[in-house]
Amino acid sequence: MTDSAAAITAPVEPTAEELFALAGKGMLFSHWARRNRDRTALLSPRGNRSFAELNGNANRLLAHFHAVGLVPGDGVALLCGNIPQFIETYLACQRGGLRLTPINWHLSPREASYILADCEAKAWVVQGEFVDLTALAPTAIVTTRLTTGVARAGFESYARALDRHDASDPIDPVIGTVMLYTSGTTGQPKGVVRQNPIILMPQRENSLCDYRDGDLNLLCGPAYHGGPLTFDIAFAIASGIPLLMMERFDAAQWLSLVGKYHVTHSHMVSTMFRRLLALPEEVRRAANLDSLKRIFHGAAPTSPEVKRAMIDWFGPVLHEYYGATEASPGIGITSEDWLKKPGSVGRIPEGSPASIRDADGNLCAPGEIGFVSFPYNPATSASYFRAPEKNAETFGRSHFSIGDLGYVDEDGYLYLTGRSAEVIISGGVNIYPQEVDNALASHPAVREVCTVGVPNEEWGEEVKAVVALADGFAASPELERHLLAYAREQLASFKIPRSIDFVETVPHSEAGKVLRAEVRRAYWATATRQI
Repeated sequence: MTDSAAAITAPVEPTAEELFALAGKGMLFSHWARRNRDRTALLSPRGNRSFAELNGNANRLLAHFHAVGLVPGDGVALLCGNIPQFIETYLACQRGGLRLTPINWHLSPREASYILADCEAKAWVVQGEFVDLTALAPTAIVTTRLTTGVARAGFESYARALDRHDASDPIDPVIGTVMLYTSGTTGQPKGVVRQNPIILMPQRENSLCDYRDGDLNLLCGPAYHGGPLTFDIAFAIASGIPLLMMERFDAAQWLSLVGKYHVTHSHMVSTMFRRLLALPEEVRRAANLDSLKRIFHGAAPTSPEVKRAMIDWFGPVLHEYYGATEASPGIGITSEDWLKKPGSVGRIPEGSPASIRDADGNLCAPGEIGFVSFPYNPATSASYFRAPEKNAETFGRSHFSIGDLGYVDEDGYLYLTGRSAEVIISGGVNIYPQEVDNALASHPAVREVCTVGVPNEEWGEEVKAVVALADGFAASPELERHLLAYAREQLASFKIPRSIDFVETVPHSEAGKVLRAEVRRAYWATATRQI
């Protein structure tokens, strides 16, 4: 990518006020398209885009949405991998006031179709390979279904839809929002949406990303996930930084791309670090990593041993962050600070909404373990889409928690010590145990089930199901294989338990609730870490 690394002779730059006005309408990328017009904005195995082409395609797609009746506030569902159309759809929704829901393409047709219906999308953009995932979804309110590649039954060609419209910027742009799906204890995923969209300014010099002209962001994780979507896509798009896309992560290929294209920024998770460190020594020694400036990582804990090894190899370029779909507390830590405070995920900055509180909502003293908590404000906080009962359950108090346990030291640095066990994080992906429970519990052999995360060195956690059998059924390897196959018919592959342990009874509280934390604790009793 020679052109993005070349010096840019920039025109007079907009003032901060002018940039804020553009950001408030979702039009920052239009500024970068005028500034960097023919330079490469997107490199992908499925084709590149210049800044002008990427901006123009976003405008064409938005014009199509307008032509079929979409207005600000309407939903758009995006079921695509790491391909150019994902970025074009993101940009179109960002400047069209539309509510974009990216969907995990690893889901089963039942799971994907549930989200397609629940998000109330009036438009679908689906990668050709994933059209079959939509087969069970109702289409009553959908006014357009586009697919990449050739048209399919019920779907129009994405390219043909764009060809009918011109590339002009919209006359009255309105900033849109992104609604990611998460779950919790209820088993059914829910969309997390903000009443007021986040206005993201450029992350240029001396910012968190410290982007400069000539930088390049490498997208190596799934674009539908909140981490890559924020750190690889949203920040780069807002800052006029080109994006190099990997469709799937491969450790050796990642190293090769960094050296070949002089990558400066990327977002990763702990599992990727482990795979890089496991490469043959000669491959690691041959890698050229001199261009790297920022490797953001989060979504799942990284062990101190792995993180120290990565800093020793890459240098002090790792920047860890802490947050969740429901909360963005602005907590993070540089490599330099982490080496002074190993194991911390960052200092809670002054003015941050995060705090450590006990089960009654009282503030904890330094060193005292409690729930990492956040205040709830209906005007500024996220909430669950069309889910009043779940909102009341989660946000019904002055402060809410996503279930993480931790403490702050005397200097205000946050350390995570565990979780409430209502979520499993495997390879940086959240898995909600109630979903697995529900799938297995529908089998006649299962009297009761409790799914938990158990230690796994590569993935952090793996899924384990603990099953009490119904009368007339006996534990056996054959029954375990049968139940796993049964679950596979209903759930995405990454949610399937690696194994099942059969027990006489599953522990309950006096109120009859399954004590998931107690079941989980038994598997972590001898582990050196608890998350």
